[in-house]
Amino acid sequence: MTEIRYLETARARLAYAHTQGEGPLVVFLSGYKSDMDGTKAVHLEARAKARGRAFLRLDYSGHGRSGGVFEEGCIGDWAADAEAVIRAVTDGPVLLVGSSMGGWIACLLTRRLPEVTGFVGIAAAPDFTEDGFWAGFDEAQRRQVTEAGVVYLPSAYGEDYAVTRRLIEDGREHLVLRAPLPMPWPVRLMQGTADEAVTRETALRLLDHIDSPDIRLTLVKGVDHRFSGPADLALIEAAIVDLGG
Repeated sequence: MTEIRYLETARARLAYAHTQGEGPLVVFLSGYKSDMDGTKAVHLEARAKARGRAFLRLDYSGHGRSGGVFEEGCIGDWAADAEAVIRAVTDGPVLLVGSSMGGWIACLLTRRLPEVTGFVGIAAAPDFTEDGFWAGFDEAQRRQVTEAGVVYLPSAYGEDYAVTRRLIEDGREHLVLRAPLPMPWPVRLMQGTADEAVTRETALRLLDHIDSPDIRLTLVKGVDHRFSGPADLALIEAAIVDLGG
């Protein structure tokens, strides 16, 4: 694998791995509590190396190898982390690949980065703090997160999720499905029908909301939120190649 490097920022020491190569820089943005050592990130890096293509994977603050405390972070922080690493690595074109929460962060970055050439969303989860967490809370959970500052939710993918008041409040400042979302470049969205974390309705809502001249959604029957089986990885890779990565 590519050497891990670090970027010092005011908030945290951010870990990343940058593979030199041709074409737009393919940036993999991982999900909530996930990290850059996950199956998809490592596989896509290896394939980029084999093809001589530029690739970047990174850890947000409080995630993986980066410094910081997860419970103190929020969407705005993690989007800023990703932007800082990307800008430190390149000022050229980038192709954003966002998994789960990374899909939301990618949507935010399309408004900030100077040259985006495409977006690949894998079980993208825009606005999940409001439409998923907050909308799904009962009155007791809403009261707990508001008064105590945190509520813990069970996860099928590891430790319980710590959902903080700051995460909810900051998420409301970064919603992307309530306003126009122009993406004047190709977009490829992928969604498993057996995903229990992100519904196909979310994927369809994002499909309808993005304003792109070339946007497609692929539904894969029986695939869960991990979207990391051999056939799934091949689909993601094919989408990246299709968009010039």
